[in-house]
Amino acid sequence: MEFQIEYWHWVVFGMLLILAELVVPSFTIFWFGLGALLMALLAWLLPDLTLSLQLVLWAIGSGLFALAWFRLLRPMMLDRTKAGISREAALGETGQVIEAPQAERRGRVRFTTPVLGDDEWEFICEQPVEVGDRVVITEISGNTLIVRKR
Repeated sequence: MEFQIEYWHWVVFGMLLILAELVVPSFTIFWFGLGALLMALLAWLLPDLTLSLQLVLWAIGSGLFALAWFRLLRPMMLDRTKAGISREAALGETGQVIEAPQAERRGRVRFTTPVLGDDEWEFICEQPVEVGDRVVITEISGNTLIVRKR
């Protein structure tokens, strides 16, 4: 009597691996589960695949899923904002004046990457600045940046 692996065996194996990801917080077992589900699809479409070929295809599929996650998808999901960073890390950031300061009104500066959770800030500058000028953060005073012209 010869044991033949059917497509539904791969479905069950894939689901078990995906469910195991709930217990093991590494986010790598998930990709092996997706590889098993892909293998289930292949086994359903091509029922004459040998066990050794199925295992090789599962390993290749799982490896490609994991590689795609770590090389392509994960880097795109990283938080590139500077929210929650310390004051020292914000010092030296460069932005562009979008509203020049007037008599009793502070100016506004915009940064390409958010600084301390926001991309627009009120600022004080000892030098005269105009809209479009580039400024650099030298200090932070409450909710106001102290900048100098670049």
